[in-house]
Amino acid sequence: MRVLIVKTSSMGDVLHTLPALTDAQQAIPGIQFDWVVEEGFSQIPTWHPAVDRTIPVAIRRWRKSWFHSDTRKEREAFVSSLRQFQYDAVIDAQGLIKSAALITRKARGIKHGQDSRSAREPLASWFYDVKHYIAKNQHAVERTRQLFAMSLGYEIPGEKGDYGIASRFLATLPQHANPYLVFLHATTRDDKHWPEHHWRDLIALMAGSGLQIKLPWGAPHEHERAIRLAKGFQHVEVLPKLSLQEIAQILAGAKAVVSVDTGLSHLTAALDRPNITLYGPTDPGLIGGYGKNQNEIRALDKNLSSLDASSVNTRLERFI
Repeated sequence: MRVLIVKTSSMGDVLHTLPALTDAQQAIPGIQFDWVVEEGFSQIPTWHPAVDRTIPVAIRRWRKSWFHSDTRKEREAFVSSLRQFQYDAVIDAQGLIKSAALITRKARGIKHGQDSRSAREPLASWFYDVKHYIAKNQHAVERTRQLFAMSLGYEIPGEKGDYGIASRFLATLPQHANPYLVFLHATTRDDKHWPEHHWRDLIALMAGSGLQIKLPWGAPHEHERAIRLAKGFQHVEVLPKLSLQEIAQILAGAKAVVSVDTGLSHLTAALDRPNITLYGPTDPGLIGGYGKNQNEIRALDKNLSSLDASSVNTRLERFI
């Protein structure tokens, strides 16, 4: 059985789709998935053993020059790759008009998606052959597991969903590495940042633990923040620029992780690492950390500046 998945972004949403693949793989031996995903996240599907082929799409980049000849050629090549197979099922797990109109409707196969009561954008359901009702008042992982089960005709396992990727990274960890923590300090929205002086307070509290602290980063301004956070501390390492796969390897080896609400926090959850995520304005109930050893600390007034380092350190001590 060959199935096409349309789930293009964001990082957290892509990761939240993985447990549904594990369910399907257990229920339908030999099932294979192709996956349409934004080019920046195209490494993630390759980590799951049920994925045969990824089909990168670049809508985020294309829309800046949609009618340029080079963009048009890329779009034509994408559609050609998309239509290479006649699929037993096409599952649109994105639930947006854009993905349904530009991707799902062009694929070859019976198209499944959420109905107008369930989809993030109700009009997206117009493009599906089979529409499924998925209750909204549950975690995104569980909603996607239900969509796959209803689309492919099996019962969801009773246990918590398994991302299916942790063993891949744990198998290649060095045997005698020094123990370390990872602090994920970078996120896209300003109001989801934990103030730098709180990060430095937490770093100072960890000075006598014997643990090294690793600070990853993606963009130049995040690198600058990491340098500021590490200044004056011997037990802190600012990592070089890493690929997503390399960051996953670092996270997999961590004794514990402290993070703000960011895509890499969901990657930590997918790798089954102990993780403390700090939430301010966002509600973790429906899209928060899902998996083993996932802990949340919520600022009561939704302002992360009110959350001090000592309370985070108290929680962190449980893992170290």
